[in-house]
Amino acid sequence: MAITAKSLVVAPTSAADANAFIRRVHYSGKVVCNSQLHLGVFLDGRLEGAMQFGPSIDKRKIQGLVANTAWNGFIELNRLAFSERLPRNSESRAISVAMRLFRRNYPHIEWVISFADATQCGDGTIYRASGFVLTAVRANNALWIAPDGASVIHELSTRTGKRAITTAVLNNGGASMKAYKELGYRQLAGFQLRYLYFLNPAARERLCEPVLPFAVIDKMGARMYRGKRPDELTRPKRAMAGVQPEQRGFDSYPDAPIDSAG
Repeated sequence: MAITAKSLVVAPTSAADANAFIRRVHYSGKVVCNSQLHLGVFLDGRLEGAMQFGPSIDKRKIQGLVANTAWNGFIELNRLAFSERLPRNSESRAISVAMRLFRRNYPHIEWVISFADATQCGDGTIYRASGFVLTAVRANNALWIAPDGASVIHELSTRTGKRAITTAVLNNGGASMKAYKELGYRQLAGFQLRYLYFLNPAARERLCEPVLPFAVIDKMGARMYRGKRPDELTRPKRAMAGVQPEQRGFDSYPDAPIDSAG
C-alpha cells in the first residue's frame, strides 16, 4: 500500500521528544522555550514531524491584530519541522488535523499566527496552501549573523536578555546590538511574512489590517524557497504557485513578531 499524507497520525507528544526533533530537523536548530502544545506527526509509529504552539513573545501587540481578541484567544505556531521521509503534502495535511484539534479541544482560541522567515528559509508556501492569509511582508531588520556565519541572533532576544554570546557582552551591562556590532555581527538582508489562520470565521471580520494578495510577495522581492532566492535556483512551477510544501523544517521565526503598528 502506497504511503500518502493520509497515512499520518497527528497526536500530542512530549516536549522532550518534540524539542529533540526540532533541534535535529529545523533549519534553526533551536526550540522556543515558551511553546506549550507539542503535536507529533507519526508515520508507522515513528515521530517524523513536530508542530509546537505557544504564546507570542510580544503578545500584547499581536493581540491587537484582531479586534476584541481575548488574551487567550489566539496562539502562535512557533515551530514546524518534518523529516524527508514523509510523503508529499504532509505539511498541509498535518496542519489541517492540528486546526481541527484546536476547534474541538480549545474553542476559546479564535486564530493562529505564524511567521515565515524569508531571510534564512522560505516565504511560507505551506501556510498559503493550508488556508492562512497573508497580512504583512516586511524587510528584515532584526536578524544578525556572526562574523563566522556560525550563528544568527534576533534583536529581540538581546533586549530581553535571553541570549548572550560572550562574557564581555554581559559584563558591559547586558546584551545590546551595539555590543554585537562591535563583535562583527552584521544584519541579514531578507524579509519576514506574517500569516494568520482563522479557526473562528467571525474573527476574520474583526481583522484590523487588510489581507494582502500573495502577488505582493513577488512585488516586494520576498520570494525564498529552501533558503534560496528565485535567481539562485529553478523552482518547480507548482511550488511557485504556492501549492507545494515549503521546506522540511522551515516555518515561523518565532522571535520576530510583526506588530500592527509597524
